[in-house]
Amino acid sequence: MASDPRRCIMHLDLDAFFAAVEQRDKPSLRGRPVVVGGLGGRGVVSTASYEARVYGARSAMPMVEARRRCPAGTAFLSGRFEAYRATSRVVMEILRSRSPLVEQVSVDEAYVDLAAAVDPPGWEQGRLEEWCGRLLAEITQATGGLTASVGVATSKMLAKLASEMDKPAGTTVVRPGQELDVLHPLPVRAVAGVGPATAARLRTFGVETVGDLARVSESDLVAIFGVAQGASLHRLARADDDRAVVVQREAKSISSEETFDTDVTDRTLLEAELARLAEGLGRRLGASSLFARTITVKARSHDFTTVTRSASLPFATGDATVILREGVRLLGGLDVSQGLRLLGLGVSGLTGHAQEELSLEGGLAYPEATLDLPDVGGGAEPGDDLAAAAARAAASPLSGRRREGWSTGQDVVHEEHGRGWVWGSGLGRVTVRFEGPTTPPGPVRTFSADDPGLSAAPPPAWVEVSGTPS
Repeated sequence: MASDPRRCIMHLDLDAFFAAVEQRDKPSLRGRPVVVGGLGGRGVVSTASYEARVYGARSAMPMVEARRRCPAGTAFLSGRFEAYRATSRVVMEILRSRSPLVEQVSVDEAYVDLAAAVDPPGWEQGRLEEWCGRLLAEITQATGGLTASVGVATSKMLAKLASEMDKPAGTTVVRPGQELDVLHPLPVRAVAGVGPATAARLRTFGVETVGDLARVSESDLVAIFGVAQGASLHRLARADDDRAVVVQREAKSISSEETFDTDVTDRTLLEAELARLAEGLGRRLGASSLFARTITVKARSHDFTTVTRSASLPFATGDATVILREGVRLLGGLDVSQGLRLLGLGVSGLTGHAQEELSLEGGLAYPEATLDLPDVGGGAEPGDDLAAAAARAAASPLSGRRREGWSTGQDVVHEEHGRGWVWGSGLGRVTVRFEGPTTPPGPVRTFSADDPGLSAAPPPAWVEVSGTPS
C-alpha cells in the first residue's frame, strides 16, 4: 500500500479513564487497585486501574471474577458519569484548540486531524513527538493529573492501534512507509471488524496474524465472508484505510438498561424499572435538545436469549411519559414468565424537532389509538403521567434494592464534616471518607443511612486547582 504522507491522524485515548478520575478525586485510592463498574452480582467491570490490572482485572470482566482476582484493599466503585463527562469536556476542548477537525468517538477517546492543525507538526523526526508531548502535558495539568496515550499514523486504524502500544502516557508514531511493518506482525484481531467469531473462522484457514490475512486473496475472502466484509478485510489487512476525521458524530440512538440481581417475572416490577429508564432517557433527550420517533425495549431472559421490540411513533417526542407508555406496550407483547435478567429501553430516529400528540377530548392520545395498552396490572395506564409511574418505581422492590443506602463511590456532603464520598453502606448505616482531589487522605466516619445532615453532591470542583474553566 502506498501511504499518503499528507494524512496525519492522531488517536488519543485517556488511560484507565474512569478509574483514574476516581483516584484523582479520592486521594486515599491513589496507588491502590480500583475497579469501576456494576457492583451487583451480575455487574461487569467498566474500567480497572493499572494497579488492578496487575491482578488480571479488566474491562468487560464479570465483577465477581474481578473481586476474586483482586486482593483485599481493592476499591470497587459504582460509576460517577457526571464527573467523567466533565473531565472529558476539558480534554476535548484542548484538542479542538489544536485542530478544527476533532472526532470524539467516546467519552475518553478521539481522533484529531493534525494536517489541519493550527500549528501542523508534520512528520519531521522529533518535532511530532515534541508536539504530542506538549499536548499530553497540558491534558495532565488541566485534568488534575490524568494521563493519555496517543498514536499518530496516516490512517485511523493505524493511529488507534498505535495509541495502545505504549500505555500509559505513551506516544507511538507510525510514519509513512512503516504501516505494514507495524501492522502485519499483530494478531488478526487487530483489524477493525474482526471479532472472536471471525478470528476463529480465519484460524481454521491458518490465519493467525494480519500478515497471514494479507496473503489471502480478495476473491477467497469474499467467498468466505461475503462481498462487504471480505473486501473490507482485504483492504484493512493492507493498511488501506482512507476514512476521514469527521468533526461531528451524530447520535443515532440513546439507550439505558439494567441487569437485575435475580431474574424478574413480575410485570409490575418490570414496568417500574421502565419508568426509571424512561425518566433518564427523557432527561438525556432534553439535555441534548433532541426528540425521538422510535422506541425500543430490550429483554434478556434467564438463558441469555435476547429479544428486542421496536415501534415508531407518528411524531417525534422528548416526553418521558410517552416513552414510558410505548415501552410498557412493547413489554406487554413479551413473555416474561421465565424471568428477565436484563431490561433495556432506548430511543432512536433522533431529530431536533418535535410534533405534539393529537389533542383529543380527555387528554392526549395517539392517532388511531395505535398505543392502546394491554391490561398488565399495576403498570402505566392510558392517561398516566410520569410522576405516578415514578412513584410506583420508587416503591417497587427492584428500585428499593438500588435506592436503599448509598452507592459506593458516590459524592456526598455533610453539614458538619463537609465533602466526601461513600466508602460503604448497609444495615442502615453509611460510611463516608471526607476528602477531595486537593486534600490529603481524609478521615472515615459512619452515620445512619437517613442522617438528615448527609446528602448527595455534585462531583468535586477539581478544575479550580489548575484554573482550567469548567
